[in-house]
Amino acid sequence: MKATETAPTGSMNIVGKQQPGQGDKVLVIACGMLAREILAVKQQLKLDHLELTCLPAEFHFYPERIVPAMDKAIEEARTKGYENIFVGYADCGTGGLLDRVCEKHGVERMAGPHCFAFYQGMDAYAKVADDDMMSFYMTDFLCRQFDAFFMKPLGLDKHPELIADYFGNYEKLIYLAQTDDPELDKVAENAAKLLGLVYERRPTGYGDLTAGLARAGTPVL
Repeated sequence: MKATETAPTGSMNIVGKQQPGQGDKVLVIACGMLAREILAVKQQLKLDHLELTCLPAEFHFYPERIVPAMDKAIEEARTKGYENIFVGYADCGTGGLLDRVCEKHGVERMAGPHCFAFYQGMDAYAKVADDDMMSFYMTDFLCRQFDAFFMKPLGLDKHPELIADYFGNYEKLIYLAQTDDPELDKVAENAAKLLGLVYERRPTGYGDLTAGLARAGTPVL
């Protein structure tokens, strides 16, 4: 199973740098796993004043790194003159610590426990959360990066016998599809077969990410 693009592992500035004294821009500091999707929403909604910078996508596996990195990123953004900042993360395993950083700096974040929730929409997720307890979620990003994020780091490419140890407690693989891409569908289906899980495709689009960015994209002058 081949990843179709290189996973973003370092922080990256996607759009521009604001100069001190310019308060008409909104900076989104987001998870690298959301970069493509945020830029897609930005284009769809014509949020030309929204700018994006990302923390490493690999923090998905290391939630303890999110909080100090976000704290530093917000402080650096303030020194560059950004007054309007939005955090492109849900709680993402930080146990409420990310909220403390948001409160410290007076910024907001995406609502929800993780991106799998807000992609589905919080109301929809609340209805399926219990039933999905034994499900392994994949997104467009994770389909593109299946090899880079799962096969190689977990050693499954060389030791497939470990699949039972890592995924033995899951019953289903649910692909939360942001787009209609046959190649990504194929990756998700093959992943389910490889992991021995029942497969379900759940088209979500960008879910609450669209509304969240629309609200964040209105600068407070």
